[in-house]
Amino acid sequence: MTEKFSRFDPAEHLESEDAIAAYLDACSEDNDPALMIAALGDVARARNMMQLAKDADMSRAGLYKALSGDGNPSFATVVKVAHAMGLHVVFKQANEVHPPALSA
Repeated sequence: MTEKFSRFDPAEHLESEDAIAAYLDACSEDNDPALMIAALGDVARARNMMQLAKDADMSRAGLYKALSGDGNPSFATVVKVAHAMGLHVVFKQANEVHPPALSA
């Protein structure tokens, strides 16, 4: 007997603002820009993509493309989409044992 599995879609489980914040925070820990873009795409799909595109002053197709695995949105686009979602981009000190030195 063969078992069938359905594809896991995080967007189906992002039902509250707390869940969305926790998901984005967890994804940010990997320091992988592609993962963060995909996570924003998951959040966008969990919400109303059409309304989000309107709020971000983008086309729905443009928003899908920017937040797809093949998308490479500019930082300005990421900030604009985050703002349209009611989020803001925050930088915080990494919990590294030996933080990298800043060069002058």
